[in-house]
Parts: sequence; C-alpha cells; structure tokens
Amino acid sequence: MRRKMQILLLLFMASLLIASPTLGDDAFIYPNKGQSKKQQDKDKYECYSWAKQQTGFDPMAQPTATAPPPAQEAKQGGVVKGTARGALVGVAVGAIAGNAGKGAAIGAAGGGLFGGMRRRDQQSHEEAEREQWANQQAANYEQNRSKYNRAFGSCMEGRNYTVK
Repeated sequence: MRRKMQILLLLFMASLLIASPTLGDDAFIYPNKGQSKKQQDKDKYECYSWAKQQTGFDPMAQPTATAPPPAQEAKQGGVVKGTARGALVGVAVGAIAGNAGKGAAIGAAGGGLFGGMRRRDQQSHEEAEREQWANQQAANYEQNRSKYNRAFGSCMEGRNYTVK
C-alpha cells in the first residue's frame, strides 16, 4: 500500500519535471520589429520576471506537491479481527443452538470473509483518494503554468513579438 503511494508520487513529480521550464522554450517567438537576438533574450528574461511576479508561478523552480491526504477512516479490521468477531458471535449463537464449537467455526469463517472484504473496500477507497489528490496536484500545476504562459505571451506581444 505504501509502495503504491510512493510510486504514484514519484510518477506525478516526474511528469512535472518533464514539462519544459518556460513558454519561451515551447513557443515560437518572432520579432516583428527586427529585434536582435540580444534584445530578444533581454525581452524574454524581463517578460519571464514580469510573468512570474504577476502569477506567483516560477516555471524554473522545481515543482512541489502538498502532502497527500491522510487516511480519514480508522483502519477497519481485516481477516483476523473479522474472524475473532465472527467466532465470538458464533459461540453465542452456537451456545443458544446447542453447539458452541460449530457455531464458533461458522462464525469465524463468515467473520473472516466479511472482515477481509471490509478491509479491501477501505484500501480501494484510500487508493481512490490518493489518485484524486495526485490528479488535483497535476491540475493545479497546469493551471498555474497556463496563467504564467498567458502572462509571458502578453508581455512579449506588448514588446512587438508574435508569439504562437
């Protein structure tokens, strides 16, 4: 379970690191007024700084993620606890029916089965929550990056470049 979480987090961080650092590397920037390469580099740096200030997003910084949500539910008993509970109920029912040993065996089997099913359901629920968290982290990153890209493009266009 913990291993799955580590792999999921590692894949999420790797996908963020693969993304290129700035719009300038992704976009085609054409100097409309015959700006020199030196002027274009200066304008790109100034627009990078301005877009970073406007959006609070730095595409050159290593992406960070918030901590994943903790499990909100208390761990439910698995097979062992289910078996023990089932055996106790089985003893009581078996004693009433006249065969406590047989009741305990049936109760233990049923309790173990239901305990295992409850634990698997809880694990599936926790896995879905972690996946939702990872998707939300990626969506937040993409949203912030998109804002930055728009700000950077606006700045470059304001300096007489065509940005596509």
